[in-house]
Amino acid sequence: MASRTIREVTFDLLRELELTTIFGNPGSTEETFLKDFPNDFRYIQTLHESSAVGAADGFAQATRKPALVNVHTSAGLSNSMSNIMTAAMNNQLLFMRTQRADGRIAGSIQCHPDGTIEPQFNKFQGFCFPLHALNMWYLSGKEPAYLDMLADCLEKFDAYLWKTRDSDGDGCLESFCVYDTGEDNALRYGHAPVYCTTDTPPEDADVVPMASMDVTSFSYACRDTLAEISRLRGDGRESEWREKADAVAANLKARLWDEKRHACFDRDKHGKIIDVLCHNTLRCMYWGSISQEMADAFVRQHLLNPQKFWTPLPLPSVALNDPLFRNAPENNWSGQCEGLTYQRAIIALERYGYEPLVTKLGRKLLDALIRGGYVFTQQFDPFTGEPSRVGMVSHEVLSRDSDEPFQDSYGPTLLAALEYIAHIWGIALLGDEVWFSLGSGLSYTYAQRFGDDVYEIKSDGRSGTVYKNRIAVGSASCGVRLVTNRDGKILRTVKIEEGV
Repeated sequence: MASRTIREVTFDLLRELELTTIFGNPGSTEETFLKDFPNDFRYIQTLHESSAVGAADGFAQATRKPALVNVHTSAGLSNSMSNIMTAAMNNQLLFMRTQRADGRIAGSIQCHPDGTIEPQFNKFQGFCFPLHALNMWYLSGKEPAYLDMLADCLEKFDAYLWKTRDSDGDGCLESFCVYDTGEDNALRYGHAPVYCTTDTPPEDADVVPMASMDVTSFSYACRDTLAEISRLRGDGRESEWREKADAVAANLKARLWDEKRHACFDRDKHGKIIDVLCHNTLRCMYWGSISQEMADAFVRQHLLNPQKFWTPLPLPSVALNDPLFRNAPENNWSGQCEGLTYQRAIIALERYGYEPLVTKLGRKLLDALIRGGYVFTQQFDPFTGEPSRVGMVSHEVLSRDSDEPFQDSYGPTLLAALEYIAHIWGIALLGDEVWFSLGSGLSYTYAQRFGDDVYEIKSDGRSGTVYKNRIAVGSASCGVRLVTNRDGKILRTVKIEEGV
């Protein structure tokens, strides 16, 4: 077989992904890319990099297809970041501005072909909003009006939850439908409806209203974030919100935590424990709604147990030895490993000091993606790590040599891969801190721009040096994370690999 250039492989991949319309404001870096530009591609030149991002965004929304933006290095990337940040901010504002008068936040927002949007209030869909919305305040320049809007939004939603989702008054909030917690086709939900459009529980279901560790944790996340916002604003309500958050955590522990079995279990409409060992205690760790002692017990007894969740590819949705485990390949939260669970696991484990475990999980996921042929499916087989290629027409499991298009490019799996790379070998900005993660292995360079500043890692795989604006601010052997403030002052060192 004749050798092919990286340029040829790149264009073939873009054709395969149907990314043949490219927006940009080219510089010298793009010369080799644009030379002899293929006839089946279209390059739309703009006068500024931020305009290229805006034009690509408009094109993608109008055509309902992704668009590719090509910008010059350094200054070009910096210019384009302004509209990327605007897009990220608009994602948060869209949910806040479509909040109902009674406080309910849409579970999803659909964009129709004519450009109109439809806030959908028929499920909660997981509610992973507060932490990231607050971090957006740091990323976007600490605008006071945004912080006020976020606080108002969270306070109203928390009040809505307690007004409508504690129908039996037991102090735990309830799930009314499968999509309230985003566990599609989960057997533990019985004959619960997929959606629920009312603010009262279904009357003809066998399991719901379910006293839910997830929905109860929604309130904890609201109150925990409100306490932090109060601290930032200095409005005198920090202790009030902290006490309210602690009260939610206490109710969750008293009602849903099993001290002998070291995990949380939801309760059905009759108050009976739903005896299914699911991964959702890890979700509680994501929201921070359980104590360190509870988290340690769950990780030790269940997460690291090869007969439960530490399978060859870890994190099945239901424990391997549970009677309701099903190795179902298509959109089923009763068994296989989910890309979304991998994404949530990063925050869940880092909250409780399990950074080396994040590194282990990340390496396992990335290895599965590489061995699986770089496809980003929703689910993976926990026994083999093989991506679950499900036909878009037949809905059957496909072999690698099948010609039928399969479900691919699942957003949470793509984001999980990027986030594990950033948390093992890269840079992340959380609050006022910059996390430089020096994972061991091959040599690498990683750079990340935040506003006018560029943060960088240069590593030979054994040790690394971290930089702010090309000035070295620290060095360390690999296997640790250097945490600095925005000015590059080292605040602490965190172990991210065992044996360091």
